[in-house]
Amino acid sequence: MTYCEDLLEVASLPLLWAQLDGCNILVMGATGLIGSCLVDVLMKHSGRNYQIYAAGRNEERARSLFASYWDDAAFHFIPYDVMCPVCSDISFHYIIHAASNASPNFFARQPVEVMKANLIGVCHLMDYGLQHDLRRFLYVSTGEVYGEGDGRVFTEEYSGYVNTMSARSCYPSSKRAAETLCVAYAEEYGVDAVVARLSHVYGPHFTENDNRVYAQFIRNVLQGQDIVMKSTGEQFRSWCYVVDAVKGLLYILLKGASGCAYNVADASSNISIRQLAEMVADIGGSKVVMNAPADDERKGYNPVMKSVYSTKKLEELGWKVMGTMREKMEATIWECKTR
Repeated sequence: MTYCEDLLEVASLPLLWAQLDGCNILVMGATGLIGSCLVDVLMKHSGRNYQIYAAGRNEERARSLFASYWDDAAFHFIPYDVMCPVCSDISFHYIIHAASNASPNFFARQPVEVMKANLIGVCHLMDYGLQHDLRRFLYVSTGEVYGEGDGRVFTEEYSGYVNTMSARSCYPSSKRAAETLCVAYAEEYGVDAVVARLSHVYGPHFTENDNRVYAQFIRNVLQGQDIVMKSTGEQFRSWCYVVDAVKGLLYILLKGASGCAYNVADASSNISIRQLAEMVADIGGSKVVMNAPADDERKGYNPVMKSVYSTKKLEELGWKVMGTMREKMEATIWECKTR
């Protein structure tokens, strides 16, 4: 199946769509990998009876991504940076907060800004929601909150080690704190908040500045180049196709228990970085070569050697994935070629 067909499949799922009837849905980070896919699915739902507000910093990119329904009466783009208070009078009944700098180059070069955005962004959105009829807040977090781990499969109850004296910890530490901030707003102000902890997500429509390994590998094959490995690639990860991840977000939004966190990963897509590189190279007709990383690249590297997630809790809501990682990577690369 193509990426567009995958979107339509999720948009036609028998979910509790009626909960969204007549509502305003704010999607933060709408021009990013996950946010753009979520907007696409919500807009492609044939029975939609809601308004979508896609918020992001890059209107030019948004016009390109959402050109097919830019003039749809149910779609609205809002230029917005989470570092600023929300200036609006619209009641956003559902807020899905997927805005975050998740690319390692930001962790190495702008750790202060990464931390500020992750924390201040939640505060601004929560404070606005409290005054404007917020019904549920979905925070899109990361499996990096589990830290380095001890080799076990991560369940939602686990709390691993994060070295707070490393600037690279700007991302997992601020994501941890942001999760706790959601719980604090729930406890003190009664906000209905849920958390999605995403594994490593891949798919098309990654940004130009995204230097996560899968994005670099895909760029290499699209440009007819060999895939350049900057390490031995022994790190073992749980991965998830972006459309499957968005499906998980919808299950959490519509069926998740208030105050709970849910892992989102594909158990059939647990592979090493080296295996990922070889898969992408084989699809693109390239080969894998080794090259030493630059110092700033090394600073952004994730120190975790094994990060594998249990998705039993999410599966109990009815979420499941079908198909192989190779099929979905082929769909990803094809979409990147044709856009």
